[in-house]
Amino acid sequence: MTFEELPLAHERVPLPTRRATIRLARELAALLAVGDLVIFSGPLGAGKTVLVRALCRALGVPHELPIQSPTFALVHEHDARVPILHCDLYRLTGDSEAEQLGLRERRHEAVLLVEWGRGLEPQLGGGALHVELVDEPAGKVATISADTGARRELVLARARRRGGREPTP
Repeated sequence: MTFEELPLAHERVPLPTRRATIRLARELAALLAVGDLVIFSGPLGAGKTVLVRALCRALGVPHELPIQSPTFALVHEHDARVPILHCDLYRLTGDSEAEQLGLRERRHEAVLLVEWGRGLEPQLGGGALHVELVDEPAGKVATISADTGARRELVLARARRRGGREPTP
């Protein structure tokens, strides 16, 4: 089976250093546009905010502006090459709270970067690119995945640019 034939396109990316995380953020930033949804998942301390911060910088948020996880505010807005809505949904207790934030309705005006959004994709408008961060014995790993439409094509395009490696089944 080729990469393109997989129903769920995914790629595992080792992140042994901060530099590797920044490189991944730059590669993802080159593929994102207004309307895109990226959901970041992983345990506490896995590096979700570090990767989102690097992605915001790669999208053009100036270094003099702080980028922190919006744990209590829930949503931070950033002006960049494309507008960014950075969300942290860790404290939400249900689907209705995610809907009340109105993020689905705002996707047409920004790139939506969501920490702790696993399971809330329908309330966010679907079609997400997923980035799961985990610490493994050999180091931190990001698994980038998508199953439909343009997000799937982003994963395939990224894999092709990285040398067309076949994904891990």
